[in-house]
Amino acid sequence: MPNHSPRRSSLFQRSKTLPTNSYRRFTSPIIPTFRYDDGDGVSHNGDSSNFAAMPTSEEKPVAVPSRSPSQRITRLWTHFSLTHCLKFSCSCSFTYVMFLRSKVSRLEAENLILVTRCNSNRVPGSDNNEMEETNSRAVVFFSVIITFVLPFLLYMYLDDLSHIKNLLRRTNEKKEEVPLKKRIAYSLDVCFSVYPYAKLLALLLATVVLIVYGGLALYAVSDCGVDEALWLSWTFVADSGSHADRVGVGARIVSVAISAGGMLIFATMLGLISDAISKMVDSLRKGKSEVLESNHILILGWSDKLGSLLKQLAIANKSIGGGVVVVLAERDKEEMETDIAKFEFDLMGTSVICRSGSPLILADLKKVSVSNARAIIVLGSDENADQSDARALRVVLSLTGVKEGWKGHVVVEMCDLDNEPLVKLVGGERIETVVAHDVIGRLMIQCALQPGLAQIWEDILGFENAEFYIKKWPQLDGYRFEDVLISFPNAIPCGVKVAADGKIVLNPSDDYVLKEGDEILVIAEDDDTYAPGSLPDVRMCPFPKMQDPPKYPEKILFCGWRRDIDDMIKVLEALLAPGSELWMFNEVPDQEREKKLTDAGLNISKLVNIKLVHRQGNAVIRRHLESLPLETFDSNSH
Repeated sequence: MPNHSPRRSSLFQRSKTLPTNSYRRFTSPIIPTFRYDDGDGVSHNGDSSNFAAMPTSEEKPVAVPSRSPSQRITRLWTHFSLTHCLKFSCSCSFTYVMFLRSKVSRLEAENLILVTRCNSNRVPGSDNNEMEETNSRAVVFFSVIITFVLPFLLYMYLDDLSHIKNLLRRTNEKKEEVPLKKRIAYSLDVCFSVYPYAKLLALLLATVVLIVYGGLALYAVSDCGVDEALWLSWTFVADSGSHADRVGVGARIVSVAISAGGMLIFATMLGLISDAISKMVDSLRKGKSEVLESNHILILGWSDKLGSLLKQLAIANKSIGGGVVVVLAERDKEEMETDIAKFEFDLMGTSVICRSGSPLILADLKKVSVSNARAIIVLGSDENADQSDARALRVVLSLTGVKEGWKGHVVVEMCDLDNEPLVKLVGGERIETVVAHDVIGRLMIQCALQPGLAQIWEDILGFENAEFYIKKWPQLDGYRFEDVLISFPNAIPCGVKVAADGKIVLNPSDDYVLKEGDEILVIAEDDDTYAPGSLPDVRMCPFPKMQDPPKYPEKILFCGWRRDIDDMIKVLEALLAPGSELWMFNEVPDQEREKKLTDAGLNISKLVNIKLVHRQGNAVIRRHLESLPLETFDSNSH
């Protein structure tokens, strides 16, 4: 092989083509290495100074052999050593410096003792005591430093334990293990979340540790005793400005450190107290506290009927000086109280308590003392009929799941008559359902057929005047109903609630005998204004038989459209005389009306007494109404 002598040249030279005061700086190039064959089958490695060649297309990449397990362990150990050697060296150096300082302090104390030994007035044995005290202070100081630094060192090297474990096992498995620091942080987080007093206990522990460590450190750097040092440490923690009279560098440093720790603990304590007070106030504001009431009326849900319902309950409770009504709804407590205040009517001594929660959750039901309520009202929601009835059914199921049960009766508002049997099947005999939509429709028909009946219904169904009351009267057991009719001078008996099956029989026969447990239904001014008296003397006389008045065809105008209009047509079919007409005036097209009525189950061809007359228009627009023969109608309904 030819011998190529390396070319010697300087890395930095002045260029001949550039001005004399300009220079070009070159960096030292990276000299690549090449593998070549000397012809006898022996390959050699060389650099560009010995051999220069360009790689050819026939050269193939050389496969790098995989490392053995021992090489990988060696590499991992080298990485671990180089990474943490500096940290460990710094920690050890700091500890050693503190040790040397304590040793110097001890030597200075020994020197002071030797100087004072020359004094002839020294008490025998005092030198040994001072030596022992000096040694004990040095030991305490060194122990405090070690125990204070050691936890931080352990925390720094927690994640390296897994590497050491893999080195000892000599395995190549790469499993994703959760670092120990994260597991400790997660455990602390769970502890603080599950146990409400964990934060206070941790703060108390930190205070005790600070007082103990600070007291020992003061004992080590000052000339006071252990008990006095602990007391000074407590005063520094409690009052951060009481360390100003300390003398000496060491005593001042320790005092400032204790005072800083005390300020941190005091700030943390203030934060915890402020957080606890904020949670308590927020709980009261949002209505999360428990209701400690009994014999109250519980309303579950919220709807536009709540205002009139609260007004009637306030009138009903006026005779007893007011009562307590608790409202549980999925709304904010402040919003509910604001909406109730907008009703602007006198509650007459009745207290309305609002709580935020769901009637479907047992914990929220127990929060409003559902077991002690004398009556429970389940309001329908403002959704469509099926969704409202489904929610009412779920509320009844939640009530049946209360272990303590309930002593009062439950009234459930339903929207569809077809869903009523299912709710009664789930709730049992103690559940009473009110299909408000259907009841209002029937009342509208009766009021349309009999003018003036609306005022009667308003007086009877409300609490302003006379209303219905039902009550047991044991002294009337064994009486016939004809005798009960004349037993109440200030009330009108209307029926009997039979104790055997719980059904109410309106206007029973005169020969019906009251049994034990039967209740009497009356119309009275208030529940405390009537009571049975002695039977009066009645003079018997013949009563003329009254004949029913004949029925005549009627012409009724029905404005608007209802979901249950088919049921109302069936009621009118049963009440009206043959030849009657029902004019339906609304914005629904005629063909769509017949389709809706047919889908609801009404067979128009089988209507005998009434005839349907369809007119399309808007009842709000005057000219649309003027197109109808309004003077020919007997009654109209909206």
